[in-house]
Amino acid sequence: MIDVSPAQARRIAIAAQGLNRTRPRGRIDRRHFRRVLDDTGVVQIDSVNVLSRSHYLPFFSRLGEYRRDRLDAMAAPPEPELVEYWAHEASLMTPATRRLFHWRMDAMHEGGSGAWPGLVRFAAANGELLDETLERLHVEGPMSARMLEKLQSGRRPKGSWWDWSQTKTALEWLFRTGRVGATRGPNFERIYHPVDHLLTPDHFHDVPDRSSALALLVESAARHLGVATIADLADYHRITVADCRTAVRDLVDRERLVEVKVGGWNRPGYMTPDRSRPRRQSLSALLSPFDSMVWCRPRIERLFDFHYRLEIYTPAARRKFGYYVLPFLHRDRLRARVDLKADRKRSRLLVHSAHGEPDDDADGTVEALVTELARLARFLGLDRVAVGDGGDLAPLIRRHGSEFDA
Repeated sequence: MIDVSPAQARRIAIAAQGLNRTRPRGRIDRRHFRRVLDDTGVVQIDSVNVLSRSHYLPFFSRLGEYRRDRLDAMAAPPEPELVEYWAHEASLMTPATRRLFHWRMDAMHEGGSGAWPGLVRFAAANGELLDETLERLHVEGPMSARMLEKLQSGRRPKGSWWDWSQTKTALEWLFRTGRVGATRGPNFERIYHPVDHLLTPDHFHDVPDRSSALALLVESAARHLGVATIADLADYHRITVADCRTAVRDLVDRERLVEVKVGGWNRPGYMTPDRSRPRRQSLSALLSPFDSMVWCRPRIERLFDFHYRLEIYTPAARRKFGYYVLPFLHRDRLRARVDLKADRKRSRLLVHSAHGEPDDDADGTVEALVTELARLARFLGLDRVAVGDGGDLAPLIRRHGSEFDA
């Protein structure tokens, strides 16, 4: 067993996510986006737009300012480089990664792991609608649920599943079972396509079986996490702990993973045998609440002693830090958290609150944080940063002015 100190574990984890590299200078293009995907494997999608669509932010954190339309182009048909499917949650990934989830598509049919019982029951009772919906897409081309509802008269009544229409529910079943693919429209709605219109025929040949795919996903999670417990590895692609444990035993036997002892952890960790212990410190980076660096909250507490919860669904009066709070990574630690909103009408990045961590060097953190807030505002096309008075760091940030140029 290999011994790893807590400080080494942090640096290994940060480097695995590509958050210790120097940001590129000059034009950022597909090569750079691919590198981020190499580091993260998948990038979570979320519809909340109080600051930005969340999938843009992990690329910004690692690359700095870039043109979002260049990233959009990678997910556009025909034959997109990035496709959407369910991993940690709904996520962007390469077609090669999507191939590792065919077992999840099959499990939906069987009501297995990851299947939603209400959706399974709907599919069993509505085979004719499913066939009709798929045929419509083949004949009339890609469309959103709303567009298809207009064509399927009599299929618009709302159901019990998230108040979706029957048409929307049928499309989501077909998407989860892999029979249709999806891109995103101008308003971020899913545009559904027959899957063979997005993916080349070789995508469906020699698909790994369930056991092989799970082993590849667990090994991939270990590579992207750097060092992780079995529970951490299972969380990355939302597989069961039991399946993960079986895969880890196999990977250790084949010397694809090694067991490590991390100081302060009460469970063993695992890492790939080629993982180095980096010396370079982290970037200074604001992290989306949906960034893969901070997905697994118990792991973040172990690594950084940083208790982090998303308070979007917490009543306003009970929120501790704010609605849309981004952790701030600086000098290998999560040193602050800021509640941000894009005021697009007045072209301002609003900093509702800024809280530092106990015993942190506040001045050093604030200087770096101000730089990153201005960088984020420019990336979002905003002219100014406006700082509120919430949190202990707010007065220090306001030394630069209650508003300052991006």
